[in-house]
Amino acid sequence: MNTTTTTTKKMITITMSERGPVKIDPEQWPVIASAEEHDGQVECQANTLWRIKVREHADGRRLVYGWQDRGNGGQHAGYRGTYAGFLLDQFQADHEHREAELEAATIRAIRRVAGVIGAEHLGAECIADLPAREI
Repeated sequence: MNTTTTTTKKMITITMSERGPVKIDPEQWPVIASAEEHDGQVECQANTLWRIKVREHADGRRLVYGWQDRGNGGQHAGYRGTYAGFLLDQFQADHEHREAELEAATIRAIRRVAGVIGAEHLGAECIADLPAREI
């Protein structure tokens, strides 16, 4: 018996702010920080959802993105969600300076995403969720 198994990677598309959308394999880009909120007592009844996520690839690149969009509770017919995203490329400085530059760029990108989606407080929560750095 000859059987063939086909597996397809689960890809997600992320809307970017200063370039076209990107598709990634979420297994290759794990979430390292996130913050979310909804406008209801329970998420499944919320009219609006807000999310910010930071993903990091093994090669050092980071994606910072977020959105404000309709929840399962519904929105008016003309409602349009708001999306933002930034890709942070590898930094070429030595390790110590690279880490500091990447951290600063990540925080700036989180604050920019939070501003676009109108959820500055979520930006602060997402920054607080970043991996702690030993000093």
